[in-house]
Amino acid sequence: MLAVWSGLAVCHGWFWRTDQRLPPLVPPRRWPSVAVVVPARDEAEVLPTTLPTLLAQRYPGQARVILVDDNSGDGTGDLARGLAASAGLPLTVSTPGEPPAGWTGKLWAVAHGVAEAGAVDYLLFTDADIAHGPGTLEDLVMAAEGGRDLVSQMALLRAETAWERLIVPAFVYFFAMLYPFRRVNSPRARTAAAAGGCVLVRRTVLEEAGGIAAIRGAVIDDVALARLVKSAGGRIWLGLAETVHSVRPYPRLADLWHMVARSAYTQLRHSPLLLAGTVLGMAVVFLAPPALAAFSWPAALAWLLMAATFVPMARYYRRPRASGLLLPLTAFLYTAMTVDSARRHWLGRGARWKGRHYE
Repeated sequence: MLAVWSGLAVCHGWFWRTDQRLPPLVPPRRWPSVAVVVPARDEAEVLPTTLPTLLAQRYPGQARVILVDDNSGDGTGDLARGLAASAGLPLTVSTPGEPPAGWTGKLWAVAHGVAEAGAVDYLLFTDADIAHGPGTLEDLVMAAEGGRDLVSQMALLRAETAWERLIVPAFVYFFAMLYPFRRVNSPRARTAAAAGGCVLVRRTVLEEAGGIAAIRGAVIDDVALARLVKSAGGRIWLGLAETVHSVRPYPRLADLWHMVARSAYTQLRHSPLLLAGTVLGMAVVFLAPPALAAFSWPAALAWLLMAATFVPMARYYRRPRASGLLLPLTAFLYTAMTVDSARRHWLGRGARWKGRHYE
């Protein structure tokens, strides 16, 4: 166990570090055009907080916001139109109709927004629950103009309730363990990932890679998009955000459980073998060290090393440094969520989101 954690800490892309932030920014000679595409389904609760932050972006070039109302039943489209009455970037609200067979609703909405955007230089895909600092768009474009085709920032997720504080920072930690940001950002590595709440992509590169249609059935669409762009030769970048926030609340354990369980088994490609390997791996790597710490000093050191790798993420989310000692508990919960995700799939109740079910 100690050898495993020593290897993870030193040889796994420094996944635990939180230093992957936007690279040095230099204003371009010509500011390219950008269309911000926001797929939104029943988002009336969060739009008054998030949409004004997009409309208020300080951007020196041509930019517009396209909110695609994905057949909402709560007045999302009308609310968005009302919010556009104030000064800011121009807003277009459209509805694409129900998605055809083989498409997820979100990606059908995104494809509709891309078509509406026309021949812009860049597309910014952002979720309806994401609030942006006033300079987000400008910073993303400068980062892309530095030789990148896709730039993504993982939004700061809400961590206010006790369950959110326990589970949310670990969610980002585990994501970085799956997709070490340094490897994502290296053109020499095959690892590819993005954070769907904030993804800026060069339109021509996206089209050359096959467009949104190439990933139309993807449930984990952000990772699929990054893989599409990188496999086509595009250079991608993923890092942590400072001025991009998710405002969606997950106050109860049940809310967080559903967030993870609806797609965890999809991440494992619906493979019972991968599921078994994941459960075994989580047990050996995260659960065994505290279970054996009282009887084995290497196990105790492994637990302390595990907790130490969590310190940068704890700082990022303004949690106590010692919160890493609870990683085994959080890992146990994530393992249970993953098993439940498989159970839902086997019962025909797999990936569900806002009234839609995807096989």
